Amino acid sequence: MASLAWRNLFHDKVRFSVTLTGIVFAIVLIIVQIGLFLGFSTATTAVIDHSGADLWIGSKHVPYIETGAAFSERKLYPVLATPGVQTATKYVVRWSQWKRADGSNEGVLIVGFNPDQPLGGPWNIVAGSVAALKAPDAVMIDTFYQQKLQVTHLGQVVEIDGRRARVVGFTQGIRSFTTSPYVFTTFKNGQNYAQLREDQTIYILVKAVPGTEIAALKRRLAALDKDVDVFTTAEFSRRTRFYWMFTTGAGIAVLLAALMGLVVGVVVVAQTIYATTMDHLREFGTLKAMGASNRYIYRVILKQAVLSAVIGYAVALVVSVFVVRGSESGGAAILFPWELGAVMFFVALAMCIGASVVSINKVTKLDPAMVFKG
Repeated sequence: MASLAWRNLFHDKVRFSVTLTGIVFAIVLIIVQIGLFLGFSTATTAVIDHSGADLWIGSKHVPYIETGAAFSERKLYPVLATPGVQTATKYVVRWSQWKRADGSNEGVLIVGFNPDQPLGGPWNIVAGSVAALKAPDAVMIDTFYQQKLQVTHLGQVVEIDGRRARVVGFTQGIRSFTTSPYVFTTFKNGQNYAQLREDQTIYILVKAVPGTEIAALKRRLAALDKDVDVFTTAEFSRRTRFYWMFTTGAGIAVLLAALMGLVVGVVVVAQTIYATTMDHLREFGTLKAMGASNRYIYRVILKQAVLSAVIGYAVALVVSVFVVRGSESGGAAILFPWELGAVMFFVALAMCIGASVVSINKVTKLDPAMVFKG
């Protein structure tokens, strides 16, 4: 049975190539689109997820991290005095303008944190250090945005919102969903670059004492002040991710593209498997005339579908790896976790087996007497 299915597939190499192309195209398109969705989703909440905080305190009804409103930094002190709080720190995330060497402005996201606290700082540092940010006007950016911000070397002096800044370090892999680069600096510098008053902050990050029930601590902090909202890190991450991926429609568009890839793949594979079956209709009729059961013939057709899926998946996997690696130097990060690769194997099988149903229905109605007709 396996050899018969194999011979049917490779009898017409051109047609098999078309089938394989359809499978590969569909799988690669789905992987790329879902990978983009994962990459975008991760980028929207990177600062939140890597903050190290257990709780975030922000302005009332803040929809996502970039839109927090300023409030008095004096709200920090009652937080520090709350039982269960190990440490808390002021935090700035706000838009500003970076002046490039050519005189043009580039939007950036200022991230101001306390370098003496293990909360909210940069990660994946490849040059410089968090300690270096304690120097006056020191900032740190990601290597991915060096060209965008026209930064060529450590120690380069630049201008942010009309104020002096000096690049003292680089991170790698910290991308922003909005394409506006993150600029890490001290909280005080962050206030200046973001045009905040000396007594204002955007967020308060809270680290709980180990063993503290986070939900209970959240309720205690929320009861301190009705003018702010308190979120767990997971809640604030979901809130921000939901806004960017669904409220703006960006995530829906990517998922629809992945669905279109699946539909196109099923249509192409169904057509080519059906055409292959029609080409061998007399052979299938001969098998039925010789006593072969419908089950046997169905298994041949399904075997063809499985072989197509396995070969197409293998080729698509190789192509996808190259596409993902190529995206590392591009503007959009595509994530390709092994779980996605595993799921796509079963998607390829389902797509090809589902497409073969059309052929099975045709063979079901086949009259063995056709073999003896001219």
